[in-house]
Amino acid sequence: MPDFALMSYTAAIEPLRAANLLSGQTLYRWWHAAPSGEPVTASNGVAIIPDCGTRSERPADMLFVCAGGNPATFNDKTSFAWLRRLARKGTILGGISGGPYILARAGLLDDRRATLHWEHMPAFREPFPTNRGASLFEIDGNRITCSGGISALDMMVALIERDHGRQLAAAVGDWFLHTHIREGYGPQRLDLRYRLGVADEKLLRVLGVMEMNLEQPLPRTELAKQAGISLRQLERLFHAHVGHGIHQHYRWLRLERARQLLRETSLPVLDVALATGFSSASQFSRAYGQTFGEPPSRTRANA
Repeated sequence: MPDFALMSYTAAIEPLRAANLLSGQTLYRWWHAAPSGEPVTASNGVAIIPDCGTRSERPADMLFVCAGGNPATFNDKTSFAWLRRLARKGTILGGISGGPYILARAGLLDDRRATLHWEHMPAFREPFPTNRGASLFEIDGNRITCSGGISALDMMVALIERDHGRQLAAAVGDWFLHTHIREGYGPQRLDLRYRLGVADEKLLRVLGVMEMNLEQPLPRTELAKQAGISLRQLERLFHAHVGHGIHQHYRWLRLERARQLLRETSLPVLDVALATGFSSASQFSRAYGQTFGEPPSRTRANA
């Protein structure tokens, strides 16, 4: 899809090439399709020339939708119909990075476990609230979804192991100096202690609770209760380890989530405000402008 993430694409396709090379056999062949059939450009400007468009009747055992940018805005009915047609013919369908969003919009992830890149997750959960996790990849029968980035390599190594054995899969991992192949259920993001450089367990507990409660922010007293310390002690921990107070950090988390929703959905500003714990569009717009130096607006992203 236009604006696909080249890292995600490369991490998916290169293990297949390596499996062929290391086995001395043509285990995998692949081709490319794009909605228009014309060259499609990645988010970094590199273009790939597709073999066909999405009106093709070309058969496939497995097809992966690789997307980045803002998959919520992709609305090509021809492509959706093509994916549904392949599904009816028994093709295994997968999505990488923002690709699962497109599969879901085509109605192909109903009642399936699925994951996608964490940046797309807040927008994805609005229209598709069930069976959505934040794992690296999910294999649910004939649907395969992947969070993107280098997790596509982990996913492909798992598929190579499933189809051709552990020895070849391990050799592919070694080929790319990827000595620790991760399981699909692993987390997408670094643990908070490493992401924020925080070691205090009480503070980590509160930071995790805050990230899980952005639509209905918890009072500071409740956060202190979660940590088992006084509010004054919790404020001191925030200033010492985070660099600012509880209120400032909580507001920043909510505004970051709001910026993602503006980037990834067509929700009205008021709905975004309510989804991130603000009581009115004016209150939200004022806080957003103070933090980011501009009013709430829709921007593009490439995950």
